[in-house]
Amino acid sequence: MVYSNSGRTREDFMKKRSVGISDIALYIPSPKITLDTILDSRVKEDPDFERRLRRAIDVTGQKAIRFPDVFEDNATIAANSAKRLLDQNTDRDLEKLRYLTVGTETSVDMSKPISAYVEGMLQRADYRLPTTISSFQVQHACAGGTLAMLSVSALLQASPRTDERGMVICSDIARYDAPSTAEITQGAGSVSLLVENDPDLVELDLETQGYSSSDVDDFFRPLGSTTAKVKGRYSVQCYHEALDEALEDHAQRVGRPLKEIIGETDMFVFHVPFAQMASNAIKRMLNQHMDLRDVDAENFLNARGFYKALEATAQVGNIYTGALYLNLAAQLSENYKLYGKDIVGKKILLTSYGSGNTMIVISGTVSAKAPERLARWNVSSQLNHDRSASWDEYEQWIKLPTDPESINSIIQEREGQTPSDIFVLQGIREDGYREYSYKK
Repeated sequence: MVYSNSGRTREDFMKKRSVGISDIALYIPSPKITLDTILDSRVKEDPDFERRLRRAIDVTGQKAIRFPDVFEDNATIAANSAKRLLDQNTDRDLEKLRYLTVGTETSVDMSKPISAYVEGMLQRADYRLPTTISSFQVQHACAGGTLAMLSVSALLQASPRTDERGMVICSDIARYDAPSTAEITQGAGSVSLLVENDPDLVELDLETQGYSSSDVDDFFRPLGSTTAKVKGRYSVQCYHEALDEALEDHAQRVGRPLKEIIGETDMFVFHVPFAQMASNAIKRMLNQHMDLRDVDAENFLNARGFYKALEATAQVGNIYTGALYLNLAAQLSENYKLYGKDIVGKKILLTSYGSGNTMIVISGTVSAKAPERLARWNVSSQLNHDRSASWDEYEQWIKLPTDPESINSIIQEREGQTPSDIFVLQGIREDGYREYSYKK
C-alpha cells in the first residue's frame, strides 16, 4: 500500500525518521541594566538591604538584565525572533510550514495564543505564511517551549510527508517583585527554533526521553499578577530532585548505566534561570554519578565549553522558556569554535525544568550538516545589540501600569523613537484587544 500524496509504503512509514532542530534565532530586547546599578540604587533607598542583595548577586552569578521597551510585549518579542528565523532561512518554502507554536508563561491574552498574534504580524509584514497550519500555545512554566518543540517533532515524525516543518517560539518576560532578592533574576527574550525532519543542527531521540513531574508550589504566578512568586531554596531543591528522577528514567529507557551516558556526553545543556543554578546542578550530578569533584569536575566542564556558554545568561537574565535554548545556541557556538567540523556526532544532553513542576531529559546528536549552519551563525551579534538603560527607564518598566489608557499614553510619548525593522505594540483598544504593527 502506498500512502496518498507521499510516495511512501506502509513499511517506509513505520521506520523512524530523524527529527530535530535545523536552526535557532534569538531576539533579546535592547534595554539593559547592570546588577551593580540595581545594587547601588537599592542600597541608597535602604542601606540595610545591601548584605542580602549583594549575597544574592554573588550566589546567582548574574551580571545584568535585559528588559522590554515600552512598545514591546511578549507577542512582539516572539514575533521578532520568528522574523529573524525566517530571514535566516529564505531557502525554505513557507508553504511547507505546518506548525507554528509558542511555549510561554507570559501570555498576553487569556484565550488567544501568542502564536496567532505572531502569525498575523508576520503575514502583515509580507511573510507569506500559509493558513493551513496548526497554531497553538503551550504552558508549563519554563518547560513550555520544550513541550512545544517535542510535540511538533513527534507530529512531524509521524506525518507521511517528509518535507513539512514547524516553527517553535520560546518567549517570555521574567518579572518579580521589586525591590527583592529575586529582582536580579528578571529578564526578557525569545528563541525561535526551526524543527524539521532530517535536521541541519541537532537530531533528537524521542524514544528515550526521561520525565519527572510533581505538584509543588516552588514557583507560580497568580491570575491577575504581573510578577511571579518564587520560593528560592525550595525551587532549587525541586529542580535537583526532578533532575535526579528524570535522569534515572532516561537511563532506564536507554538501557545503559547513567554513568556511561554522562561520560559519553559532549555538551550538557541545562535550564539556566540564572548562571549558578545550572553550574551547581551539573556539578552535583557529576559528583553523584561520576565521582568527579572540585578541580576534576571543573576540568570536565571546561573541556566541553560549559562555563563560557553561561555568560549569555549572566548578561541577559532569565528568559524562562527560552533559557534552555539560549544555552543550547551558546554551547553549539562555543563547541564549534573548539571542534570546527569535528563537532558532527557530538552527544548532547538537554535537561528542561518547569516549576510546578516537570523535568524533561532529552538526548541529541549534532547533525552532519551542522558545521555549514554554524559557520553562518553569529550569536554574539544577536545578543550584543544592547543599550544602557537609565534607572528611571528601568523603574518605568517594573512599575508599568496595566490599564489600556495608561499604556497607550506611554506608547504615544515614544512615537517616532522606535527602531526600524521590528514588530511593536501599537496600542490596546478599549475592549482590551492588543494591536500590533511592523516598523519598516
